[in-house]
Amino acid sequence: MDSLNMQTREEILNFCLSFPSVCRDQPFHDPSWDAVRLEKSKKIFALIFSKDGRIWVNVKTDPKWRDLWRSSFSSVVPAYHMNKEYWNSIILDGTVPDADIRRMIAESYDLVSGAGGKAGPSDFAKAVYREVKKIPQGRVATYGQIARLAGRPGAARAVGSLMRNCPPEWNCPCHRVISGSGRLAPEGTFGKPGTQKYLLEAEGIQVTADRVDLHKWQM
Repeated sequence: MDSLNMQTREEILNFCLSFPSVCRDQPFHDPSWDAVRLEKSKKIFALIFSKDGRIWVNVKTDPKWRDLWRSSFSSVVPAYHMNKEYWNSIILDGTVPDADIRRMIAESYDLVSGAGGKAGPSDFAKAVYREVKKIPQGRVATYGQIARLAGRPGAARAVGSLMRNCPPEWNCPCHRVISGSGRLAPEGTFGKPGTQKYLLEAEGIQVTADRVDLHKWQM
């Protein structure tokens, strides 16, 4: 049975090597660094190495979801020694759930191989968007509230990132999600300055000094 949180080089390597047409090598002639790459193109989709007493894995990420992963987990950080716009490092310290580690590695494989096109929303993102769609017209919810409803308490920052990057096809009323203090999102989040305020007021919600009274308007 797989462990709940993959933390060893062997576990990560075994998972990476389970993908079709891949191979492993040590490009730096250093046994503490392993690259798992596509056999045909030789492109790397996972770089596994030791750092600060932990195993790290560099994976490619769609910039659209890059910041979500980083804000969801403190152990997902801008990639070590790689392009930080397109790559993240996963630190295997036991805090990132196994399912999310697998998801990030699979997305990296798809992005590098072209097998899956651009990565779509994660399971957490889908859960967030489903909860946001439930917010009634004329009501608001907080980032933290949506994070709890989506099953990941403490991921308020990740919810904020998702509101900024919601795919149009989800048709979510993201303007109804605000901070725990009642403050609106930063100007420009929803297009032109004042858009969120305009949309909320159009639903009858009172906005004063860029804040909403949660006692009155929170669902």
